Amino acid sequence: MTTTAPSHPPHLHRPRKARTALALAAVALTAGCAQVPQPSPNDPWESYNRGMYSFNDTLDRAVLKPIATGYETVTPRPVRTCVHNIFSNLGDVWSGINSLLQGRGRDFVDTFGRVLFNTTAGLGGCIDIASMHGARKIPNDFGMTLGVWGFGQGPYFVLPFLGPSTVRDSVGTAVTLTAPVTPTAAVFAIDNVPVRNSLLGLYIVDTRANLLEADRLVDQIALDRYSFIRDAYLQRRKAMLDSRAQGERASTEDTLNQADPADNLPVYDDPEVDTAH
Repeated sequence: MTTTAPSHPPHLHRPRKARTALALAAVALTAGCAQVPQPSPNDPWESYNRGMYSFNDTLDRAVLKPIATGYETVTPRPVRTCVHNIFSNLGDVWSGINSLLQGRGRDFVDTFGRVLFNTTAGLGGCIDIASMHGARKIPNDFGMTLGVWGFGQGPYFVLPFLGPSTVRDSVGTAVTLTAPVTPTAAVFAIDNVPVRNSLLGLYIVDTRANLLEADRLVDQIALDRYSFIRDAYLQRRKAMLDSRAQGERASTEDTLNQADPADNLPVYDDPEVDTAH
């Protein structure tokens, strides 16, 4: 007599698949956590950071990068530019508030002038009219504000899913994610769940798509992607904080951000040169 193995309902397989995915993620993270014998002075947690970087990179290559590449391929450039400018315009509100918190009154006024100009004449921020008229973007965030207030940056720290940071910038990121005047806050304020989730997904894809060119350059140039990204991040943050400590206007930083990504990579042959990533 032939017996047939009992079949399991489909819903019983879902928890098993979820556990398998979590196990694979744990294995990938553990595999990257091999002890580094001589970590960099700026990166005493390098063993953990390399593991988290490996996890983030695996997730990015499996999910985010393919989606962002497809978005770049099928979406016309004017549409992508419009989407990015709208999110960037929302981000300028938070940048302006941080300029005010840092005592940079002129940057605060210039940034909110940009927001008003782009929101009205620029069709809700779709067109960056302000930049066309010479009013450059002034990037700012709460991590930089903490630095201006005198808080040390602490060790380099790779955040899960979010990537490069420091202890100080991680605190700034936590505040930014909970602040009521950031692009993500504007999206989460929408009551319609499908619309809210769609816009949140679009924001994530737009953010990743705007890093694709720099990502390609890093692949071509870097012998060790982890060290390259870490050094580029730390150099850029130091350059931003130094400009504020010296009382310089921050608007020139956006020229670096909007230039050819090849010009924003770290320069290893001259450690005295500060560049932006």
